[in-house]
Amino acid sequence: MIATVAELDRIRIECRSLVTRRALMSAGAAIVPVPGADVVADVGLLTTLLPTISARFGLDHAQVEKLDPHLAQQALVVAAGLGNNVIGRMVTRTLVIQVLRRVGVRVATASVAKYVPVLGSLVAAGLGFGAMKMVGNAHIEDCYKTARSLIA
Repeated sequence: MIATVAELDRIRIECRSLVTRRALMSAGAAIVPVPGADVVADVGLLTTLLPTISARFGLDHAQVEKLDPHLAQQALVVAAGLGNNVIGRMVTRTLVIQVLRRVGVRVATASVAKYVPVLGSLVAAGLGFGAMKMVGNAHIEDCYKTARSLIA
């Protein structure tokens, strides 16, 4: 379990770097001129990214189950209050698709943009990058706030 705010801050910085790398991968997948390929790639990326972030903050499913029951309950209540349904839970494709629905307009626009030669792929890449950064960074902030509430 994370013991200090300084350690928590360090983890947040590391996770932001991780999100940027994954967002670049998402942008690369969006350049492929096959409609839907970017969505499949994003689901795969988020299926591994979100639990990785949660684990770094000590908030993945297995870690929360090992917490003192009072702390585990507190973590889940704080996460729910933030609107986060990933913290402390098993991350499945269905759960990731629900997360992607939050940025659905960007994902849909990126898919449609691919029909415009060259420029469309670039727009799709930019939108894919932005959507992945938005989802990843929002999850980081939710994990940060949840873990911060558990530090005594």
